Amino acid sequence: MNTHHGSHLSLRAPLSAAPFVVAALMCLAGLVATYGFFVKSTTGQYIDESALVEAAVARRIIGVPTSQLLDYLPVTSVVIAAVVVLFVTLARRRWKAAGIALVAMGAANLSTQLIKVWLPNRPDVGVTTLALNSLPSGHSTLAASAAAAVFLVVSPRWRPAAAFVGGSYAIIAGVSTLINQWHRPADVLAAFFVVSVWTLAAAVLVLRSGTKWNVWLGSGQHWASSLWWSAAAGALALLAALATGLILHSVVPDPAASTTSFFLAGVGQIVCVGYGLALAATLFLTFQVRRRPSR
Repeated sequence: MNTHHGSHLSLRAPLSAAPFVVAALMCLAGLVATYGFFVKSTTGQYIDESALVEAAVARRIIGVPTSQLLDYLPVTSVVIAAVVVLFVTLARRRWKAAGIALVAMGAANLSTQLIKVWLPNRPDVGVTTLALNSLPSGHSTLAASAAAAVFLVVSPRWRPAAAFVGGSYAIIAGVSTLINQWHRPADVLAAFFVVSVWTLAAAVLVLRSGTKWNVWLGSGQHWASSLWWSAAAGALALLAALATGLILHSVVPDPAASTTSFFLAGVGQIVCVGYGLALAATLFLTFQVRRRPSR
C-alpha cells in the first residue's frame, strides 16, 4: 500500500540543464555561422543582397498598402503576447513564469540592439551593398520574442500549438521585413537564433519554477498537444530547406538572370529556420516534463 502511494506521488527526476546549454550553444553557433557566411563571405553577401533587391518584385505584386500593413506585425505580436501572458498569469497565477518570460523577451531585444552596435560595418567583399550593419533584425526579434513569451507561460499541453502558431507569426513578420526591404534574410535568421538562446535559458528556470503545472501527459490529452503540430513544423522546415537548395542550385549557371529566385531562397531560409526552431522548442519543453498519468 505504501509502495503504491509512493509511486502515485512520485516526482520526475530533477530537470537537467545540460541539454538546454548544449542547444543554446548550437543556436549561438548558428548565429556566428550566419554572420560568417552571409556577411563576411562574397557568396553569402551576394545571396543575401540579391534577395533584398529582388524583394521589390514581391512588394509590387502584393501592393504597397499590403506591404505597409505587414510593418505592423511585430508590434501587433507584442500586443497579442502581452494580452495572453497577462491572462495566463492572472488566471493561473504563474507570476514567476511570466516574470522570467518577460525578462527573457527584454534580454533578447536588448541583445539584438547591442549586437547591432558591436558588430562592425559590413566588409567590402566586392558586392554592391549598404555598408551599415543590419544584423540581427530588430523587427523579427520583437515578433519572435513575443511568441516565445507566450510559449513559455502556457502549460505543456498548449505548447505544441503555441510553438507552431507563434513560429508562423514570427516567420510571417520576418518575411514582411524582407518584402518591405527593411532587412536581408540573414538578419531575420540571426534574430531567431538570438531569441532561441534566451528562450532556452528562460525555459530551464520556467520548468523549475512550477513543477505542478509543468507536466505533459502526452499528445493525446488535448488538441493543442497533437503530434500534428510538430509534424507540420518539421515537414515545412524540411520542404523549405529542399526548396531553398533547389532554387539556389538552379541559379548557379547564371545568377545575374534571376528575378525572384534569390528572394524565394531567402524566404525558404526564414521558413526553414523558423519552423525548425519551433519544432526543437516543442521537443525541449514537452518531453522534458513528460509524466504518465498515475493510476
